[in-house]
Amino acid sequence: MTDNKIYCGDALEVLKTFPDDSVHCCATSPPYFGLRDYEAEGQLGLESSPHQYIHALKEIFHEMKRVLRSDGTLWLNIGDSYAGSGSNKVKYMPEKEGWGKIKPKDMIGIPWTLAFSLRDDGWYLRSDIIWQKTNGMPEQVQDRPTKSYEHIFLLTKSRKYYYDADAIAEPICQESIERAKRMKSRKSKYENISQYQSIYHTHVNQIRTVRNKRDVWTFSTNSYRFNGHFAMYPEKLIEPCILAGSPVGGVVIDPFLGSGTTAAAAKRLGRRFIGIDINPKYCEAAQARVDAVMAG
Repeated sequence: MTDNKIYCGDALEVLKTFPDDSVHCCATSPPYFGLRDYEAEGQLGLESSPHQYIHALKEIFHEMKRVLRSDGTLWLNIGDSYAGSGSNKVKYMPEKEGWGKIKPKDMIGIPWTLAFSLRDDGWYLRSDIIWQKTNGMPEQVQDRPTKSYEHIFLLTKSRKYYYDADAIAEPICQESIERAKRMKSRKSKYENISQYQSIYHTHVNQIRTVRNKRDVWTFSTNSYRFNGHFAMYPEKLIEPCILAGSPVGGVVIDPFLGSGTTAAAAKRLGRRFIGIDINPKYCEAAQARVDAVMAG
């Protein structure tokens, strides 16, 4: 295994060639079920049923668990699909096995089905982060709200794992800071100092101006395609995953590299990267993008 390299091939087969406990963090967004044909033989997302899709991802992330260090983390961005026909809907094939009791117009429930499947496979399911999109794709629906979010699941290999909360701490609003100052001046009302500290997450002589990052992240989607890639997630979305999930100099892997966002962000943040993609066209484009980052 060589870091700062993009491997062109099937994610499962490439991962099988990597050594155990060699990667700090995986940050990725696999192709969504039934949404797009990326014109690559063997690609994910075109299975005939949700069950087959979940099974394929479970196999890949089982291998990923082996490759991750014992303190490694997996940050998994995944969206849902609807059963039916037409734009942004999955072709409903009840004659095929693996659809269960899913009916036309049902939300399939891919994200949580996958998360629970990975938990059953030994992963620790630690957080469900909501990516709230400020400019989500419009939908021509009148019988439900327009969907404007996706999930990012934080999963870990072990109970104890690397997580740098300070690296992604977010600012506390000024109103909360002023309230903490007022309460600090009246701290004698508490039975002891530790009670005061636990409520305001601060030391006696210090008012913190940041807090632990919350689990709703608001970012716009990319409004353009990169060398023909339809589904780029923004670097700002993946940056907190890399910052919290890996140390400077650590190795970040993306088995569905696509346009190269994870690799580019990793290099920009002082990490090493490993990228895998099945589509040679995307591998070439991602390499050019990373080369531009490395060139400064």
